[in-house]
Amino acid sequence: MLLRRIEQFLTQHAMPATKFGRLAAHDPRFVLDLRMGRTPRPETEARTLQWMRDYAYAANAAADARTAAQREMAHAE
Repeated sequence: MLLRRIEQFLTQHAMPATKFGRLAAHDPRFVLDLRMGRTPRPETEARTLQWMRDYAYAANAAADARTAAQREMAHAE
């Protein structure tokens, strides 16, 4: 279920629902509408899921880069 996956994503990334809606669906009310029973079109659902995968990948890559930089700085000291 899309809404459940979005709710988990919001929690994991500490992201407000309106920000998610703006970024993922260009609609700040997207998550609220889903919570109120809106059923997205299959294309919208697929785009949303892909956006979440891309965001999570980028977030993980950024975290890995920060960790690597911190290790390098620790070894340089």
